[in-house]
Amino acid sequence: ELVESGGGLVQPGGSLRLSCVASGRIFAIYAMGWFRQGPGKERELVARIGSSGETTFYDDSVKGRFTISRDNDKSTVALQMNNLKPEDTAVYYCNANSGLYEFWGQGTQVTVSS
Repeated sequence: ELVESGGGLVQPGGSLRLSCVASGRIFAIYAMGWFRQGPGKERELVARIGSSGETTFYDDSVKGRFTISRDNDKSTVALQMNNLKPEDTAVYYCNANSGLYEFWGQGTQVTVSS
């Protein structure tokens, strides 16, 4: 099970930190990612981090503004979001993928508006 937290309402230029806690004892084998789905849009990959934390991927739209990190000892993955823009408004989902199994969180709403 994946449980996200940290969403909310923020003004443009502001920051938010999303967190995702995973239950289970094999968190370290999963690549973890953050996806988002804006109003009327398809779900898209925002950032991903490899199982060891050594490799990361970012969508071009968030490069330089968002940072993904993980703590395998605490089974958590975080997304630090800086310089938020109105177009970042979406429901953000935590994702775990081992190549064989895939899990999703329930989503957390991020709204960027003045």
